Amino acid sequence: MSELEPGFPSEHAKTLSTLISPERIQAYLDTLQYPSGPENRCPRRVMAESQAHCLDGALFAAFALRRLGHPPVIVDLLPEPGTDDDHVLAIYRCGRGFGALAKSNFTGLRLREPVYRTLRELIMSYFDFYFNIDGIKTLRFHTPQVRLEQLDHLGWMTSDAGVDAIEKHLYTLRKIPLLTPEMIAALTPTDSLTYRAGTLVINPAGLYKPHSPNAS
Repeated sequence: MSELEPGFPSEHAKTLSTLISPERIQAYLDTLQYPSGPENRCPRRVMAESQAHCLDGALFAAFALRRLGHPPVIVDLLPEPGTDDDHVLAIYRCGRGFGALAKSNFTGLRLREPVYRTLRELIMSYFDFYFNIDGIKTLRFHTPQVRLEQLDHLGWMTSDAGVDAIEKHLYTLRKIPLLTPEMIAALTPTDSLTYRAGTLVINPAGLYKPHSPNAS
């Protein structure tokens, strides 16, 4: 175990030693159960319980990428409030290309190869696959990149409270818009094949339920 794993049980050493590439990290994320509730888990607890939602998975991926020499960086993708969950990515670079790792309840919101020239280009590759249970394409904003080494004092690698603090920090960041009002007005619903493909392995209990405009 390296100095980046203080407080990790020794039984996790073998698993961590196999995570030698972004592809291997994503494959590990894909083995984890997507939980039903919103409770946050630090990377140590992710390994202990074999569970992760998107924030947990992104932080674990950032931690694992850090072990390979990449800066630990995340970005939060955001819908309009009340329409969908946000989605957190662990961002890495290979040469001039941006790539991403992620845990999701939807199959299309996971790995992206590092072939995107800009961060926006990478984020927009998620657009058609970022839809809610009503088939509405909901991606609208993203946050600036968050360098997690600047938040090491929160103990996010081994403390659930540190992950809670990062979640609160994400809410304070500015929202960078991706679409114009005219683009939003012209959007079409997700087609049935993309919807079926995106929901192949969902945990229904973990799905976001959009707020009804008529709800009191």
